[in-house]
Amino acid sequence: MVLEKLSEAIQNSLRKLSNIYSIDEPLINEIIKDIQKSLIMSDVDIKLVLQFSKNLKKKALNEKKVPGITIREHIIKIIYDELLNILGSNKEIDIKKQKIMLVGLQGSGKTTTISKLAYFYQKKGLKVSVIGLDVYRPGAYEQLKSLCDKNKISYYSSINIKDPIIILKEGLSLFQKYDIILIDTAGRHSLENELIDEIKKINEILKPDNKYLVLDSGIGQQSKIQAKSFNDAIGITGIILTKLDGTSKGGGAISAISETKVPVSFIGTGEKIEDLESFDPKSFISRLLGFGDIKLLLNKIKENIKEDDINQKNLYQGKFTLNDMYQQLETIKKLGPLKQIYQLLPIGTLFGSLKISDNDFENINMKINRYKTIMNSMTKEERNYPKIINNERIIRISKGSGVSIEDIKELLKHYNSIKSMLKNVKSMFGHRFLRR
Repeated sequence: MVLEKLSEAIQNSLRKLSNIYSIDEPLINEIIKDIQKSLIMSDVDIKLVLQFSKNLKKKALNEKKVPGITIREHIIKIIYDELLNILGSNKEIDIKKQKIMLVGLQGSGKTTTISKLAYFYQKKGLKVSVIGLDVYRPGAYEQLKSLCDKNKISYYSSINIKDPIIILKEGLSLFQKYDIILIDTAGRHSLENELIDEIKKINEILKPDNKYLVLDSGIGQQSKIQAKSFNDAIGITGIILTKLDGTSKGGGAISAISETKVPVSFIGTGEKIEDLESFDPKSFISRLLGFGDIKLLLNKIKENIKEDDINQKNLYQGKFTLNDMYQQLETIKKLGPLKQIYQLLPIGTLFGSLKISDNDFENINMKINRYKTIMNSMTKEERNYPKIINNERIIRISKGSGVSIEDIKELLKHYNSIKSMLKNVKSMFGHRFLRR
């Protein structure tokens, strides 16, 4: 999850505000102490933590609460506003013809990110190309070429030419008519003078519209040093944070943003090519505080689910078969990993302290796959008319799918529960409500 440990720690602190009817200094000091600890453990710069704490205390004790909201909501709003001050406003992503240069140290995830970025712009309907300038790292050419070929992205580099400037000029000539030209520069193990000099030369020739620094969210305070060095050298226009789906602390990246005043443009949330999101500070903080991101969830649904993915006619008529259930399971898979989807829901608002472990998510995934295996072993008639599935049929399905009889009965019970719920919704609100 995006800064999972920090998110969990802040949400645990906020639970102390439940059923509180007045604000006093000892309470605020306790909340601040908890949040300070979680920020420092997440590798946020100590000076930034102290400034955040000072502002939070001052506002919590002096700002008047807006009528109609609880004390907990009042404190949450102050925390939200202060975190937003650190992360700054988001820079709107330009969906237009442009040249984009990616820079960063070796191991930051730059090459993988450039393929994700190419895919991002492809989905927006733009003609995308990639130029690879890493002539130093063994396998760099093959890695980028493989990623581009796999996703049908136009690509140019050379294993014979060892001068990145020559490769750049040839690539620019080749891709003149493309909407997006992405430049993958070479990384190093550290901020060597040679690296800085090379990206300065590339920057002068390319004159990119955007210069993104790719930062590994797990490298801690080094993030701040990297961001400052690259920004001083070429004036970066945005930051792309990678590996935010892992167990990395990620707080160093927050420090880097504060240090450079450069906005985060994208965040990497997984290993798949579609696991790149344009960054919205408000949505990010909302997830951090446990309030989800319904806007992003709706966008995912819009981008990944077509109208014919669900048998709407059956739903409007109050019908629901195992074929419909199978379609629903397939549709859920299209949205991405269950854990990521779960985090977009307003869990803190709807379910309070409800927490689902990684093992729970794994078990749910296994159950979905098991249900699909069972339904694949049914006849067309059984999927359309589940009522006909008796004990004899269950035994046959069990043998055919290699799944226990108990699992098949569990699936049928789950199916009947959904069908009953849909029928109740239709009877209470009508088919128009179901359609919406």
